[in-house]
Amino acid sequence: MNNIEDILQYIDNLMFEETESNLTPIEKKILTGVWQKQAYSIIAKDAHCSESHIKKEAAKLWKKLGQALGEDINSDNFRSKVEKKHSISQRDNFGVQVNEGNINICDKNIKTTNYKQKISNSPNPQNQTLRIDLTKAPELNYKYGRNLEIFTLKEWILENKTRLITIYGLSGIGKTALTLKLISEIKTEFDYIIYRSLDNFPQLITLKDELKQLFSQSQNPLPEIIDYFSSSRCLVIIDDVDNIFQFGNLAGQYLTEYKDYSRFFQQIATSSHQSCLILISSEKPPDIETLEIQNKYTKTLYLQGLGEDAKAIFREKCLKDEDKWDELIRLYQGHPGWLNIIILTIREFFNNKVSLFLTANDDLFLGDIEALLENHLDRLSELENKVINWLSTQNEPIGISQKPADFELSNARFLQIIQSLTRRCLVEKVLGDEVVKFQLNSLFKVYLNIKYGETKV
Repeated sequence: MNNIEDILQYIDNLMFEETESNLTPIEKKILTGVWQKQAYSIIAKDAHCSESHIKKEAAKLWKKLGQALGEDINSDNFRSKVEKKHSISQRDNFGVQVNEGNINICDKNIKTTNYKQKISNSPNPQNQTLRIDLTKAPELNYKYGRNLEIFTLKEWILENKTRLITIYGLSGIGKTALTLKLISEIKTEFDYIIYRSLDNFPQLITLKDELKQLFSQSQNPLPEIIDYFSSSRCLVIIDDVDNIFQFGNLAGQYLTEYKDYSRFFQQIATSSHQSCLILISSEKPPDIETLEIQNKYTKTLYLQGLGEDAKAIFREKCLKDEDKWDELIRLYQGHPGWLNIIILTIREFFNNKVSLFLTANDDLFLGDIEALLENHLDRLSELENKVINWLSTQNEPIGISQKPADFELSNARFLQIIQSLTRRCLVEKVLGDEVVKFQLNSLFKVYLNIKYGETKV
């Protein structure tokens, strides 16, 4: 008899292949409950929601699962149909030769998606397996737009053979979601795809050992990560890189005990191999910027708002007054995280009407966004705080030569501070006719004026 955890993993992999998204928590509760022959009313009680909501979500789930399995699925036949399909899948993957390459499911503790990989795409088609480990990746919360960014990343990775890519931007802008969407489109081009986060501050040696363990499950152990990158086509994503940067210093300065990460990133960029390492960060490290200038196999992508594509979120959330959507996107810069917070306010207090929300607020409403902005400001050095507070009082973009006379800073030091704030995505460049000027991000400007008692911008 199949274990429910194995079944959930099997269905999750199917859903990712079919829809490019994983099972939601509510879908997992429905599948678990139906597997255990529970009534929808019991599942609803366990999920802390109404029975009607569970029925609605279940109907959508059976439809998606039916499309993925090529079967007519419902609550009555779900268990028998899936057990049969899962048994066939297990037999195929552990005992049947696949003509287009041996594609195996790895250890059950690793989330692995099973795909046929064409021989022409595999660097080692005779012996290599495709292993995808996204067990530590968050759920793909949205998949709207980003077509230009996806095209750019695919060109860098598949055509230009870029070895080191840094995707940076404000927290919640969608860097991880973009990367997961990218994976869904290029997965068959690699032998290994592995996602890891620095959320728990792992030492480099710990991260390397974990990667080596994953790599060595399907081939002979090799001395270094770079050896695996050379012998196989690997895509490794390291998220939350900003966690190993110092607070209270300029952007991208590594904590003392994590400086070996910088040397590791440099090795990946400058060594000859066939793999790619993607770094995800809220700020751009200066050592990566230097590498990008010196090495053609290093690229950085500054991720900004969704723009017009943010309207897909509004449609999904049933917002009204479509003629006002552009204004909402402009005010909140198409930032999906910020927009989702504002959408909650519009739904709760303004009956989904964007026009009422805009009319009711003379100033830019921030609400729960303030805490997110404060998280960015907490990282700043004393001089950065001084400069950013001054920028919040400026009504026009400023040039580097416009440093205040009472600032006890050299011109070079002032430029360094502006550069650091730009790397943190807090200060934006404004291209003029002759010189580049700079301005503070408008939401941070509003927040700082609120914080220091000025309610008008």
